[in-house]
Amino acid sequence: MLKHIAVRPAGGTWVIRAGGAVLGESSRALELTEGDKPFVIFFPREDVAMAFLEPSPYRSSSAALGEAEHYHIASKSRTYENAVFCYTQPKPDAAEIGGYLAFDVQDGVAVEQV
Repeated sequence: MLKHIAVRPAGGTWVIRAGGAVLGESSRALELTEGDKPFVIFFPREDVAMAFLEPSPYRSSSAALGEAEHYHIASKSRTYENAVFCYTQPKPDAAEIGGYLAFDVQDGVAVEQV
C-alpha cells in the first residue's frame, strides 16, 4: 500500500548551503510529505546554482514517488556524494515536484528557512 503524499508551497524563503556556500535561495520551493516521514523541501532548478552540481550515475527508486536521479555537490572543501535528488517523472500523486531538486541534509549540507 502506498503512503499518503502531500505537496504544497513551502511558505517563506528557503536556502541551501553546502560547505559554507549558498547554492540556492527560493520563495517558490515546495514541501513534500510522505506518510509520517519528515517533510522534504524541493527547489526549482532555476533557483539553484547548477554549476556546483555534478550528475551521478546513481539512481534510487521510491514506490510512492518513482525513480530519482542524483547529483554530487562540488564545494571548495569537499564533494558531497549523491547529496541531491530529482524526480524528473514522478508518479501522479507527486507530479508537482517533477524536475525540482531536493537536498540530502547531512554534515556540511543544510536546507533552512530564512
